[in-house]
Amino acid sequence: MNVLDLIGRRENLFNEDILVHEKKLSQEVSCSSFLVLGGAGSIGQAVTKEIFKRKPAKLHVVDLSENNLVELVRDIRSSLGYIDGEFKTFALDIGSLEYDALIRADGKYDYVLNLSALKHVRSEKDPFTLMRMIDVNIFNTDKTVKQAIKNGTKKYFCVSTDKAANPVNMMGGSKRIMEMFLMRRSREICFSTARFANVAFSDGSLLHGFNQRIQKKQPIVAPNDVKRYFVTPQESGELCLMSCIFGENRDIFFPKLSEKLHLISFADVAIKYLEQLGYEAYVCQTEDEARELVKTMPQQGKWPCLFTTSDTTGEKDFEEFYTEKEELDMERFQNLGVIRSKLSIRENKLQHFETEIKKIKNSVAWEKKTIVDLFIELIPNFGHKETGRYLDSKM
Repeated sequence: MNVLDLIGRRENLFNEDILVHEKKLSQEVSCSSFLVLGGAGSIGQAVTKEIFKRKPAKLHVVDLSENNLVELVRDIRSSLGYIDGEFKTFALDIGSLEYDALIRADGKYDYVLNLSALKHVRSEKDPFTLMRMIDVNIFNTDKTVKQAIKNGTKKYFCVSTDKAANPVNMMGGSKRIMEMFLMRRSREICFSTARFANVAFSDGSLLHGFNQRIQKKQPIVAPNDVKRYFVTPQESGELCLMSCIFGENRDIFFPKLSEKLHLISFADVAIKYLEQLGYEAYVCQTEDEARELVKTMPQQGKWPCLFTTSDTTGEKDFEEFYTEKEELDMERFQNLGVIRSKLSIRENKLQHFETEIKKIKNSVAWEKKTIVDLFIELIPNFGHKETGRYLDSKM
């Protein structure tokens, strides 16, 4: 599968920047120790491999998914082999007592990279999953950065999202609030982050779903009115590592828009995807038609597809990496832009948010609207789009 061709490109985004900075990047990684949180997810695995191949002195990887950690190790051993430095994985929940015990036993890292997140817009479909998203994206981040400060960590990196710029959904809002919490800690530790687009074929993504549908002989479904920017898994790892190593305090890295990076619709990707597999996309009008035709059409070299308009909660009409009010540095790198953030802390608002969330959780009963209202207090321009429909109600 030629991923670059599917997303309308011929070359990797960051080749020039990596080439220019490779010597310094490799030198810094080789003499440093790293902790990667959420390291078995798609972006986490990409970051871990970018670190590993530059031979770090110590690399520890933590993730909740035991199976994905096993695959990460198999992948690394099969492609990159071994290093002289220490490489260990831990199947732990970052919010757990067991994780805290690990940090107490061996918490000395030069760099901590946090890639753990609930990343789906659909995570706001019910108030209970939404609260877990707040815990993972905001409070676990604050917890791990406080541990990093206590243990003398040199640099803390945490991945953000393009959806944090002028957010319209709770996932993007949670990442924007996460950036605010990091800002508060920036007086005690140097941190940087990154906003970027969809990672092609990452776990749980629509493109990853295409693979699942083909394997299970099911129709391909995609919105025809939604266009997105895509980066490859390797590019996501390179972007995160570049921000971690070269980002100054409070910097937010993002990929520059150029002829190399442009919008493409999910429907167009689906058509190209099927062409690479030797199938012609056959556009159906209903779910029932698509489910029925998939029983016979593949034998004729065609694959049933359903391309629909998007009407689900939190779907953003377009993607953006920064807002009009943010200060940009577009000269430092060839294909990487940097948002230069000045120290700005809304201490009372952040404390109020923490206190209210704690009260809500202690009550063991809450409604989504209560949480949305708290988000609006912290993000005055939060344009939450509620349609009452979620991806769980669609094929």
